[in-house]
Amino acid sequence: MVSKIRKRDGRLDTFNPEKITQAIFKAMKSVGKEDFETAKKLSMKVVEVVEEKFGEKEIPNVEDVQDIVETVLMKSGLVDVAKSYILYRQKRTEVREAKKLIGVSDDLKLSVNAIKVLRSRYLLRDGYGNIIETPRQMFRRVAKTIASADKIYDKTVNLEKIEEDFYRMMVNLEFLPNSPTLMNAGTDLGQLSACFVLPVEDSIEGIFEAVKNMALIHKSGGGTGFSFSRLRPKGDVVRTTKGIASGPVSFMQIFDVATNVIKQGGRRRGANMGILDVHHPDILEFITAKAKEGSFTNFNISVAVDDAFMEAVEKEEEYDLINPRTGEKVKSLPAKLVFDLIVDMAWRTGDPGLIFIDEINRHNPTPELGKIESTNPCGEQPLLPYESCNLGSINLTKVMEKGEINWEKLKELVRKAVHFLDNVIDVNRFPLSEIEKMTKGNRKIGLGIMGWAETLIMLGVPYNSKEALQIAEKVMKFIVEEARKKSVELGLERGSFPNFEKSIWHKKGFKALRNATVTTIAPTGTISIIADVTSGIEPLFAVSYVRNVLGGAKLLEINHLFEETAKKRGFYSKDLMMKIAKKGSIKDLDGIPEDVKKIFVTAFDVEPEWHVRMQAAFQKYTDNAVAKTVNLPAEATPEDVRKVFMLAYKLKCKGITVYRYGSKKEQVLTITPPEMALLEEEPVTVDSEYAGGCPVPVCLH
Repeated sequence: MVSKIRKRDGRLDTFNPEKITQAIFKAMKSVGKEDFETAKKLSMKVVEVVEEKFGEKEIPNVEDVQDIVETVLMKSGLVDVAKSYILYRQKRTEVREAKKLIGVSDDLKLSVNAIKVLRSRYLLRDGYGNIIETPRQMFRRVAKTIASADKIYDKTVNLEKIEEDFYRMMVNLEFLPNSPTLMNAGTDLGQLSACFVLPVEDSIEGIFEAVKNMALIHKSGGGTGFSFSRLRPKGDVVRTTKGIASGPVSFMQIFDVATNVIKQGGRRRGANMGILDVHHPDILEFITAKAKEGSFTNFNISVAVDDAFMEAVEKEEEYDLINPRTGEKVKSLPAKLVFDLIVDMAWRTGDPGLIFIDEINRHNPTPELGKIESTNPCGEQPLLPYESCNLGSINLTKVMEKGEINWEKLKELVRKAVHFLDNVIDVNRFPLSEIEKMTKGNRKIGLGIMGWAETLIMLGVPYNSKEALQIAEKVMKFIVEEARKKSVELGLERGSFPNFEKSIWHKKGFKALRNATVTTIAPTGTISIIADVTSGIEPLFAVSYVRNVLGGAKLLEINHLFEETAKKRGFYSKDLMMKIAKKGSIKDLDGIPEDVKKIFVTAFDVEPEWHVRMQAAFQKYTDNAVAKTVNLPAEATPEDVRKVFMLAYKLKCKGITVYRYGSKKEQVLTITPPEMALLEEEPVTVDSEYAGGCPVPVCLH
């Protein structure tokens, strides 16, 4: 009897016939033959041949066994299954070769790009820069550190069980926390939060204090948001020197340059959100701040618009500009003229976005502590000055079973994730004492999802449909309700967040609550690359594309659900995959069934209205906000942008961002224009860390 098998790296492992059965079944399934019993019988034949050939004296290696599988399939007349199995072997060989180039021991069979991302950002290194942990070890490090917080509340708690729960949901890619938690948990740095908002006071001391604090946060892997609305306008008097103020936009340049310097030594680029109130006298200069390509490259910028301004736009009335230093009216401007300028600049450059500041503050859980003026870099996390937030996302594809959502499994994941994120606050090493005080005072967490596009595909529902919106509301309502129930339990066990009695929750009759907020839809960026799913709630950005991996290496990536569907339905071919990679979309290609085209829609196939409606559907049941980019094709008009902005306001989104393809030279997504398709073979190409959504670097965080 053969009892051992030699792995490719020379290690001996237990010979497990079950793995052969699963491999054969997977190949059969890919060509529409879901017959597990036949797979089992074929597996038994393979085992017979292996034992006959190697017996007890020799140890077969993995390649020997795979060769025998191919032979058995061919002899059994299953040529199509054998072909699928051979193609899979070839693909795995390519993947292994690519991973060798990267130089990471992959003990989880992750995608090549996941391994590259882990190598560049997450896995620990020694003093010489050598990688000293595997992906499994990284997840174990994080699980152990986060579980340790339970000892604070219960000295008799079984830490091993909690650690195992946290480890399992990460190693199975069911839930992943934000990047700083994966990077820094269990290290000397120990800073685990992704999102921060810092105040910028109207003085030289206040401004440079904010720059210093920003640098400390960026160094630790966090992103920062600022409202520059308190700064006196350009040309205003400086009382101490009798000089003239240069205004908020000029001071933003200092933050931008400092970010450039800091990111040279960091593991991920620094990212900022710059916000200015629409009533600020310098608003026109702010709106056009990124008109020149290369300006403020480390900033996303958004205009904070209130209900009064939006109503003035609709009525074509004037509105007032107010000097923040004196509180006095400076002059009035036609609201429509200002809105038109915002629309035009967003159409031209992707900036600014809009922050609906009144809608944000209508949902401020602690209004007695102050007004929210800013968000984190991608807009999904409105925060008070000096607050931080810890985010995490559930991979929704992992709760899909037999074409349906397993609600019980989702419930368990939500409960464990809330426990995990609450623990993060306790083991976190905060970069500033003010941040620690504010964060622990409100204990905000933000649980969201990723892999939404694949989930809809698995459900057989088009992204751009009313049914998809209904499912979005149902899923998010379930998540927020279960998350809040768990937060109530933690509040009863551990105590409510210290500012609970000053919160809306106390006024609503809650007896206890551990966290002032529990849900956020983040863009997920690199963690969705690790999980090998689409970013946040974005649609597919392409069905098939080429990714730049390492040292000029390029890999063809095909959405695995599309590949499975194409093989099952009998229209798969490598030529077709390359044709798709040239366009990204399948909507105009012949030979693909119409029902498949409806399900596999991409970001540019989806009408702008559906992007906004999807964001609004999730926002309805999200405590914080929703990161979502409305992707527009190159030929979109300013009127399309205007409609998006107005619809987002009417549907009660908390903010909105558009990106018209090609409006910035520095893109991490490149699509061959249709008119060039016959002249060049360049396919849709993405940078190694592009995860969907906004195809410019600052949106990756």
